Amino acid sequence: MQIIITGGAGFLGQKLAKALLKNPIEFDELLLVDVIMPGVPHQDERIVCKQVDLSDPGVAETLIRTDTGLIFHLAAILSSHAEKDFDLGWKINLDITKQLLEACRQRKPGIRFIFASSLAVYGGSLPKEVNDTTALTPRSSYGIQKAMGELLVNDYTRKNFVDGRVLRLPTISVRPGKPNLAASSFVSSIIREPLHGEQTICPVDPGLGLWLSSPDTTIANFIHAAQLDPAQLGQWRSINLPGLGVTVREMLNALEKVAGNSAVGLIQFKTDPAINNIVGGWPGQIDNTPALKLGFKADLHFEDVIHQFIESDRSQV
Repeated sequence: MQIIITGGAGFLGQKLAKALLKNPIEFDELLLVDVIMPGVPHQDERIVCKQVDLSDPGVAETLIRTDTGLIFHLAAILSSHAEKDFDLGWKINLDITKQLLEACRQRKPGIRFIFASSLAVYGGSLPKEVNDTTALTPRSSYGIQKAMGELLVNDYTRKNFVDGRVLRLPTISVRPGKPNLAASSFVSSIIREPLHGEQTICPVDPGLGLWLSSPDTTIANFIHAAQLDPAQLGQWRSINLPGLGVTVREMLNALEKVAGNSAVGLIQFKTDPAINNIVGGWPGQIDNTPALKLGFKADLHFEDVIHQFIESDRSQV
C-alpha cells in the first residue's frame, strides 16, 4: 500500500512520517509531497519525497495509484496568510482539496482520506462549550475554506468516492522553529521563545481561553483516525479532536513552574486587534466525550506539554 502525506515538508508532516515508520500500519511506500522539497525524516527505503505544486492542473492525478490506500491531507496556508491573500487562500485551502478528492474518485474510489480541519470553522458568538451539534459559523476566510473542505470530504464519503475522516485540530502547542503566519502562532511563541531566552510578544488578553493539543498527541490521533473502522464513525465524518482547555494566563503559570519567573519576564503584552478578533472567536472549551469514546486522546496538563517540547522538539530550529 502507498500512503501519501500532503504538506510533507511541514512540521506535522515530518512528525507524522516518523510516527508512521514505527506504527503497525503496513505500507510499501510513504510519499511526502509539498511545494518545497520535503526532507527525509528518517532513512528508510519506503520514503519517497516529491516537490510538486498541488494546485497545478493534473498534478493530483499523477500521485494517486492503484495501490494508494491512505492520504493525510495536511497541505494548507495558515489563517492570517489566507486572510491577507484572499485568492491564494481559496486556491490552496479549497481547490487543492477538491482536486485531490476528485483524483481519488477517478483513479481509485474508496481511498481513506484524512483531512486536517481547524477550530477556525467556528466563530462569532459561541456557547460556553462547543459540541458536535454546534453550528459552523467561521469568521475568517481560512475558517470558511476549511468548513467547505469538510463538506466536500463528507459528500465524497457519502457517495463512496472516498472513506473520509475530518479532524478538527486544536491549536498545536508547542511547535518548534520560528513564528509562522498562523493567527495562533503566538500560542507556541510565548512558550518557545522564552525557553530559548528570547523576548516575544503576546498579542491577546491573558484571560483568553484556548483549546490546545501537543504535537505528539495530535500525531497519535491522526494515526488512530486512519485505523478506525468506518462503522464506528457513522455517516457524518467531522470530528472535534479532544484538547486541553487553558487560558493564556494558565499557560504562563505553567511556564513559570517549569522555567521560572525569568522566562515569563521575556513576554510582553501588546494587543493585535486582527489576531485577537480571529483567535478570540474560536472555542475555548469543547465537549471531548464523543471523540474520547472513539479512542482519541487528549493532553491532561499543560506543564506536561512544555516538558514534551523541551525533551523532543526544543532543539529544532
